[in-house]
Amino acid sequence: MKKAALVAAMAVLALAGCESTGMKLGGGTNNMVTGGAAGGSSQGENSQLEKCDSPVGTVSLVENQQAGWYTILRNEYRLPPTANLLRVLIQQSNCFVVVERSAAGMNAMNRERAMMDNGEMRKGSNFGKGQVVASDYGLTPEVTFSEDNAGGFGAALGGILGGRGGGALAGVAANSKTREASAMLTLVDNRSGVQVSSSTGNASNTDWGGFGTLFGGAAGASMGGYSNTSQGKVVSAAFVDAYNQMVQALRNYSAQSVKGQGLGGGGRLGVDGAAAPSQTSAPGAKSANVRMTMKQAQQRLNELGYDVGTPDGASGPRTQNALRSFQQDQGLTVSGRLDQATMRQLSE
Repeated sequence: MKKAALVAAMAVLALAGCESTGMKLGGGTNNMVTGGAAGGSSQGENSQLEKCDSPVGTVSLVENQQAGWYTILRNEYRLPPTANLLRVLIQQSNCFVVVERSAAGMNAMNRERAMMDNGEMRKGSNFGKGQVVASDYGLTPEVTFSEDNAGGFGAALGGILGGRGGGALAGVAANSKTREASAMLTLVDNRSGVQVSSSTGNASNTDWGGFGTLFGGAAGASMGGYSNTSQGKVVSAAFVDAYNQMVQALRNYSAQSVKGQGLGGGGRLGVDGAAAPSQTSAPGAKSANVRMTMKQAQQRLNELGYDVGTPDGASGPRTQNALRSFQQDQGLTVSGRLDQATMRQLSE
């Protein structure tokens, strides 16, 4: 009896320094997806979920169902698609309006349109074209998870204590696993293909599956062990962590820009020693910004043979056409605007 009591006491002390059976989220506390959402309202959502006063645009979920993590999620853990989870999370936050782009959802929409085209719909159903809302952004989720077995700890204690009690403690640790999950969310602007934001989150819990073996059924049950859906709880918490960090970063969002070039103009990094497509000299040769008024630009265009008429400082159609011709001749981005690259070229 004394040895059993000693084993129990040492088990409690040993576990006191470990993770509790609660969820640990990015260094925080319990944080999982709960409740529901309808339009701009939500019900029973997690109190730690970051929220927005109004949506910044529409978003669609882009899942790579061929990825290894998705296969584990579906086949081994028997969990539904992460898109189902993220839809609730996003709508509850009111930061984006979710639009349907999944294969099943699009098939359902197309089925209704086909019935309309075949004359099957009642009059006034209005399932014609021109009603689908565009997806401003695409959100791509990724997950990685691991399970660390703590059996070595119990085996060592069991060797020290010996006997039946030591074996019981070894059995506890042999059934103890720390489940960890890391989630990544990537937000891309669908019109330009530019990555707007990326964030990661993590969560973990400890499943003391063998606790009941040591203390008996009632005590073991009260300490708790996660069910087969514990992996889902960890993944859920990791996504909350990643999403919250993304929302916090987006509150301070500032668009990236390539000085003097504009996005997609070739950039400022040359290839194999040659100048980038949007430049006429090697990188760094003309780094200083050039100041030029529209009237000065018009005067310079006239001097170079690009007739804009009388310089008046207004960017009319004639001036825009002259700028386009000049930009095309100089290998610049053809926009018809007086951007920094064009001003630099005009100033030479």
